[in-house]
Amino acid sequence: MRPSLAPPPPSAILDGPALRRDAARALATTALLLGLVAGALGASGFGADFVAKALAVYAVGCWLVWRGLAGCAHPHPRFGAANRITLGRLAGMATVAALLGEAVPAAPPSAAPVGGWVLIVAATLIAVLDAADGALARRQGLASAFGARFDMETDAAFTLVLSALVWQAGQAGAWVLASGLMRYAFVAAAWALPWLTAPLPPSRRRQAVCVVQITALIVCLGPIVPPALATAIAGLSLLLLTASFAIDIHHLARHRATFRESRA
Repeated sequence: MRPSLAPPPPSAILDGPALRRDAARALATTALLLGLVAGALGASGFGADFVAKALAVYAVGCWLVWRGLAGCAHPHPRFGAANRITLGRLAGMATVAALLGEAVPAAPPSAAPVGGWVLIVAATLIAVLDAADGALARRQGLASAFGARFDMETDAAFTLVLSALVWQAGQAGAWVLASGLMRYAFVAAAWALPWLTAPLPPSRRRQAVCVVQITALIVCLGPIVPPALATAIAGLSLLLLTASFAIDIHHLARHRATFRESRA
């Protein structure tokens, strides 16, 4: 969904440098904390490149955040506590992403129960915080198209990382990657079919499916979940996600004539 964007107040334009400074402080502080956490985890037995992988993923996210702040997508002079929470989720996702190629998620679940449960706790915390940022932004009057997009793209990246870990752990076949790649396939298809970029109405169903998808992938990584059960859970959640995308695509297809008229 692409949120509608209201014209920014004049103060937002005047306070652009203040927003950039506030965002830069948040990005740098979170990077420092990420480095400390990743360093501690790296010293506990992960590969020597664990910290580098976590920081590289976070750096890409920071670059996209900085680009997203350009223009009028965030018409407020402050970065905001809600965006800081999402930034923390981005850092957490980067740390989890750094586990790709490491021994803990690659080993059979029963071989590393402690590491497996640490991963479950971390992933669950990242998922739970998703419920806090949007509500906080609205309560503080700092909701924006930037914040909504930041939250959505963090969810999409987190889903892709989780699906890759499920595959790497041997809990499901390579097809599970479709759970994480579907959002990006939809974006790629929009290059050929511009009507797919039309805004979608708010949907509780879409939000619920996102929660179910992430929760299902976290469950699949549980140390006590056998591969057969994980495969079934991942398969059912993928079918649900596919149905949700199909509903949205059908809606957009029905209204593509209206979209073309608005672009004419």
